Amino acid sequence: MRNVILFLHSSLDGFVEGPNGAMDIGFVAYNEELEKHAREILSTVDTVFWGKGTYQMMMNYWTSVPSNPESTEYELEHAKWIEETSKVVFSTTLEQADWKNSRLVKENIEEEIKNIKKQSGNDIIILGSPRFAHSLMELDLIDVIKITISPVIIGSGLPLFKGLGSKRNLSLVENKTFNSGVIGLTYNIVKS
Repeated sequence: MRNVILFLHSSLDGFVEGPNGAMDIGFVAYNEELEKHAREILSTVDTVFWGKGTYQMMMNYWTSVPSNPESTEYELEHAKWIEETSKVVFSTTLEQADWKNSRLVKENIEEEIKNIKKQSGNDIIILGSPRFAHSLMELDLIDVIKITISPVIIGSGLPLFKGLGSKRNLSLVENKTFNSGVIGLTYNIVKS
């Protein structure tokens, strides 16, 4: 069975967005080391799950990268990867998902995710989309958590974990320390 992996960047005090909302992520110590780390993580997946807001934001940004003369080699590589990767957007209000290799799921989200996990293929990743991830955590549909923790305390914002009704036991699979002071952690969620 395929795993659903949550991949997010966090501050040391556990926030994935700053107090100014979506994309208030300037605190992330993103550099070549984290680019390499992201490449490694993405090399094991062939499907991305997103909620509506992240899907729209990602589509608007990544489809503009190939024509932007200021795009870096990493951005161009990632834009190509995301274009070719299967994308599933979960939304009850979005009317259509037009980005190449995208499909829209409007209802029976839990059942649909369980069905996708049973299909053949590589693992599935929630790339960003923290509010959607909170919903899937509540439904116990996430199998692996991969987070990078930047060496900064931001004080407020959107927490990494929110709304969990019960304790989740985790098993540490990997930890990395980067020259920038970032820590990369991988946990399996222990299923009961």
